[in-house]
Formats: sequence, C-alpha cells, structure tokens
Amino acid sequence: MSSNTNVFEMAQRQFDGVADLLKLDPSVREFLRWPLREYHFRIPVRMDDGTIRVFQGFRVQHNDVRGPAKGGIRFHPAETIDTVRALATWMTWKCAVADIPLGGGKGGVIVDPATLSGAEKERLVRGYIQQIWKNIGPRQDVPAPDVGTNPQMMGWMMDEYSKLVGQYTPGVITGKPVGGGGSLGRTEATGYGVIINVREALKYLGLDSSQCTGALQGFGNVSQHAAIGFVEMLKGKVICVSYWDREDRCSYTVSKSDGIDPHFLISITDQYGTIDKAKAKAAGYAVEDGDAWISKDVDVLMPCALEGQLNADSIHKVSKKVRIIAEGANGPTTPEADAVIRERGIFDIPDFLCNAGGVTVSYFEGVQNDMNFYWSKEEVLSKLDEKMTVAFHAVLDMSLNEKVYMRDAAYMVAISRVVKAMQLRGWI
Repeated sequence: MSSNTNVFEMAQRQFDGVADLLKLDPSVREFLRWPLREYHFRIPVRMDDGTIRVFQGFRVQHNDVRGPAKGGIRFHPAETIDTVRALATWMTWKCAVADIPLGGGKGGVIVDPATLSGAEKERLVRGYIQQIWKNIGPRQDVPAPDVGTNPQMMGWMMDEYSKLVGQYTPGVITGKPVGGGGSLGRTEATGYGVIINVREALKYLGLDSSQCTGALQGFGNVSQHAAIGFVEMLKGKVICVSYWDREDRCSYTVSKSDGIDPHFLISITDQYGTIDKAKAKAAGYAVEDGDAWISKDVDVLMPCALEGQLNADSIHKVSKKVRIIAEGANGPTTPEADAVIRERGIFDIPDFLCNAGGVTVSYFEGVQNDMNFYWSKEEVLSKLDEKMTVAFHAVLDMSLNEKVYMRDAAYMVAISRVVKAMQLRGWI
C-alpha cells in the first residue's frame, strides 16, 4: 500500500462521489460515512515461553440495517483502525451489491501470525472472542477469516463463543472447517467469484476467454483459486503471479510465457502464500521483481493482494493491452488510479462486486448452520454462480443506464439498497 494512502479516507471519498450522484440527504450521508460502532480492546496472551504479550484488537460494525454485520478478522502487523473501518464500510456495500441480507463489519489484530506457534495462535483467537463475545452473534455480527487467519482459527473462535454462551452456536462465525460447521465450496468461493465476474465482462466485451491472458498479484487463497478458475473455467492462460516472500521480506513475480500451472505452484507454496523460488526456477519459471506483474501484456489484470496497489504512480505501468481490471483484493485501486482507468477505457470490475463470492458463500454457510442441513459442493457453487451473475448484471445495467463508471454504478446499486432499508425500518 502506498505509504500516504489512508484507506478509510479513500473509502469515504468513493462514497462521497456517489452520494453526490444520488443527491443523498446530508444527514443520510453523514450517517453512512462513519461506522455505527467500534470496539478497541487489548488481548493478553501467555506465550510458549511463559511471558505475557498484549495484542491490540479491533471490531468495527459499519452498518447492520439489512441484517447482522458481516466481515473477516485480519491478523496483520500493519493493521490499523482506519484499515478496519474501510474494510467494514466496503463490506456494507459488498453485501448490498450481492443482495444478501447482511451488513458490514470487520475485525483485526496487530500481529504477524507467522511469528506465532499453533498454540499461541489458538490462545490469541480465543482471547479475541473473550473480549468481543457480547457484541457478536448470529443475529448481531458474524466474523470470518481474512488475511492471516484460516478455517482452523475460525473453528477455535466458534468453540470459544459456544462455551461462553453455553450452547453450540456454529452460525456465530463463518469460514469454519468442513466437518466443523463449515460449507463446502467456501475455500474456492472468492477466487471463483472473481472469475465469474471476469467471464461476464469478457462476454459483454465480446472477447473469447480461451484466447485471453491474465496476470495476478498475490498468491493467497483468492489468487490461487482465481488462477485455477481462469485456466479451467475460462480456458485462458495466466502468465504470472506475484507473492510475498517471508524470508526475503520482499515480493517477487513468478512467470511463464506459455502459462503457469496453478496446481503446481500451489504445491510449492506455504500456508502464507510464499512460493518456493528454487523449485519454481527448476520447473522453468522466471522469477522477477515484485512489481513485474503490473506491467505484463495481458488482457485481464487481477490485483488479489492488499489495498492501494494500483495508485497514482503504479497505474502508469499498466500495459496498453489490458482490457479488464478485476479487483480480487479489497480497495486495490486509489481514486487517482481510477481517473486513469476511466480515461483509458479499461473495464474495471470494482472490488466489492468482484470479490463478493466469499461473503456470498459465507452467507450460504450461515443459512446451512441455521437449517442444520448442508448442501453439496456443486449446489453451493451453482448458487454462487447464479448470485454473482445477477449481481454483475445489476451493476452493468446501472452503469449503462446512468452512463457512469462501473465502480460508481456498484456504489449506486449498493447505497440505494441500504438507504431503502433504512427508510423501511424508520431509521431516516
């Protein structure tokens, strides 16, 4: 992320622009610019060596007018309250644009999870729930995994909450392991959702997906399944992925001009998304610097890492060949970069539409928890495809009818739905 990018200010600027287009009442605008609630807390954890370490935790509930707040918990050393506020805000719009009955929330802990043992992680996540359990729940706020957290950690969180409330409550957390209240298809959901959006965009632009190339930033869960989807669902070629190397403390881009094999790269990637360089080179992959992904001559550029990666400086490195930017990450594009994307006529699929597959299947997980009846993977992914396709076309139709940029159209769809719910409930 660019060092001078405050993502919450960015989220507010994006909202303000669309509030102008919608001619929102000033009081409604002020209400939606800020979260409803914020929780800041300290989590003491006994480390394996017997010392006590205190971690800073956050939970932000931006808006819950359409349903319980929903959003992941991020473990990251550079976590800030403004990052959590921005992500909670985007979750409100993401749930609304996907038309699922949930609101926006987000959580975080300032920590590098790679520095913790398994037992320390378990104590930290249970400590997180001990601090916030009275303010979350299946009808209040439903956390989920995000950067630095995983299904096992969600299982521990659900278990801790169930102990504290005195009853088995699987619906308090989503992204749990399958067999522990989780949904089949959740692992693939965000990445596949990106590809469903890309598929629909390619159709709209009249491009043959089997002749298209893609470049990905990041090689965590979202990027891995987006790569698989691009190759297997669209029959296209991914020519590179970038990743963060934990040992070298820098990023690299791994590329192959005739197309990467995502399954092979996954087989040589650790749980934090670090690819084994030596094995990649031995298999004929080139290892380039971390920014190389952004300048590749591809049809589809897919930033699937962290915020602010396409900014005032980096956007000028994007190849003239790029036709689509598919935002698998949250907030990867700054307003300054947006201006250039519009000017160049690149078709942008905004983050809270493009990566809404994860929260959609999280919603399905909660539904299955409530029913105590679980669907097959095929049924989950079929429902995901239907939901994402409808969402894409609602935004595209708004964009064409109102002659606005896709990001503005997505905001217009989402904000209109939230404001309508506020009116129906008598909030405004």
